[in-house]
Amino acid sequence: MSLSTSDRSLVELVIRRLNVLRPLSTEARASLEYALLEGLEHAGAGEDLISEGDPVDSVRVVLSGWLCRYKSLEDGRRQIVNFIFPGESCDSHAFLLPVMDHSIATMTPVVYAEIKRARFESLTRDARSLAEAFWCETLVNNAIQREWAINLGRRTALERVAHLFCEIFERLRPVGMVDANSCVMPVTQMDLADATGLSVVHLNRTVQELRASGLIVLRDRILTINDLDALKDTALYSPSYLQLYRRS
Repeated sequence: MSLSTSDRSLVELVIRRLNVLRPLSTEARASLEYALLEGLEHAGAGEDLISEGDPVDSVRVVLSGWLCRYKSLEDGRRQIVNFIFPGESCDSHAFLLPVMDHSIATMTPVVYAEIKRARFESLTRDARSLAEAFWCETLVNNAIQREWAINLGRRTALERVAHLFCEIFERLRPVGMVDANSCVMPVTQMDLADATGLSVVHLNRTVQELRASGLIVLRDRILTINDLDALKDTALYSPSYLQLYRRS
């Protein structure tokens, strides 16, 4: 298979992140790289990659771009329940259930790899480290959902938004998508409002409060955190639930 430099760079994001969760063997890395490159797909912004109620027969792994998991009420109101970033899978074990219980939408143009169920099961059966890495990712996603539940149920608006910014920053850091104290923020205020359970007006007011306090700068789709420790204190934030720093 002929591989471009950009293809290899995208695949390396996935391997880098999974390797933090569980060190991958050389064989596991090679097998995953081939499977990812073989299944490359593209999607534009604002598309449903998969919808609630759809059957699942493959695993989708994100190589570039941002997606979100969401649920909608009958009257159209939407709750974003998680973001999905480069290096992460959309649904590594969703095929074990008959249908999806939520939808996954692209928030930006996305490059992803689609690995059919039989191929994925073969990969994880032959490489224990790879199987454990994907299970670790599933457990981390569960931990993220618990944090988001606390966000919606107990944190103030200021704490919610600060917590979300801290989490985004920490999740992008291990895959090399943080530049000093800045990272991309290619989402709309509506997206942020749907992720924090706030109205757009309340979300905008809260972001302005964080700006006025000197904690962040949000401009031209770039988030700059001027004082990460102070922002974490504001959010009552600890990154331990992300399991992104391997214990020695």
